[in-house]
Amino acid sequence: MRTLEQEISADQFPTARILLSIWIFSVVSLVFIYLGSDKDGSVSITNITHRFYHPTHLPPPQSPSSSSSKDDEKSYGALLEEALAKVSNENKTLIIAFVNKAYMEGDKPMLDIFLDGFWVGEDTYKLTKHLLVVAVDQPAYDRCTFLQLHCYKLKTEGVETLFMADDLLQMMWRRTLFLGHVLKRGYNFIFTDMDVLWLRDPFPRLNVDESLDLQISVDKFNGDQWSEDNPINTGFYMIRSNNKTIALYDELYGEKDNSVVGKKEQDVLLDLMRRGEFERLGLRVRFLDTIFFSGFCENSKDVKKVSIVHANCCRSIKAKESDLIKVLHDWRRFKASFNDEFHWSDHRACRNSWNRR
Repeated sequence: MRTLEQEISADQFPTARILLSIWIFSVVSLVFIYLGSDKDGSVSITNITHRFYHPTHLPPPQSPSSSSSKDDEKSYGALLEEALAKVSNENKTLIIAFVNKAYMEGDKPMLDIFLDGFWVGEDTYKLTKHLLVVAVDQPAYDRCTFLQLHCYKLKTEGVETLFMADDLLQMMWRRTLFLGHVLKRGYNFIFTDMDVLWLRDPFPRLNVDESLDLQISVDKFNGDQWSEDNPINTGFYMIRSNNKTIALYDELYGEKDNSVVGKKEQDVLLDLMRRGEFERLGLRVRFLDTIFFSGFCENSKDVKKVSIVHANCCRSIKAKESDLIKVLHDWRRFKASFNDEFHWSDHRACRNSWNRR
């Protein structure tokens, strides 16, 4: 027999729980109706959420102020000045080379070949302390710092693939602007492309006093170091900082948007020279003999005198790398034998690179 308490536990408690649930639901519903009601008596879930959501009011986006722009410019100037001062010699002269991630690729990247020249060259390794490597992208900068070189990060876009690629042209113009800033800070420099091997210290072959404004390499030397008929090549040159050279770089960069599409800054500089701008600015320019400052366009006729070898007259990085490695082999062969019958290897990869489309 069930007791009275058992009957209450079995019958009344479930009824009580049901009644309690109905009461709680009714109370909650009334609260939501109250919170969600508008003045006109309508109910909206949006009104309920707005009761509990309190937005944080952020100030509107601010356009860059003139003061912040000046701060950025000052910061850029300070970083550049620090880099230049650290690398330059007592005469405020340094060596500048540009590098991007395309020069990091392959089994033997262009940067490594470039540095090999300083390693195997005569009296060239000491010059690396005055070499500023300007990286145009993060991979190049990372590699540069890993090699413990003097590195400066320049933000730009594009990767060099072929000689006349649009990205390469943009990088060249950005480079022109940067080099103009270096001149305006009072620094002289030798600019060298990364595809140049420094086999001997070139400074003894260059006029380092103030009598010359620009000393520039050529594709083929016509025998007259003062003749503007020499086909200039901006892959290697030495320039002094003064009002004349600063004006030249301002004019050169100013031609960026006015020049024929596809023209390199080298071609634009050649146009300026042919228009008489060198003479108008009063520039004293020396064109470098290929016996000392040679390239694939015209080999040096005397390996005992050559200072640099430039992979000019070549269309692709891969071809340049292949033929520059041959030059390093030639140089090691010469240093080992001092054979008077020395000859340079054929620059076959570069010659064939022009047949590619």
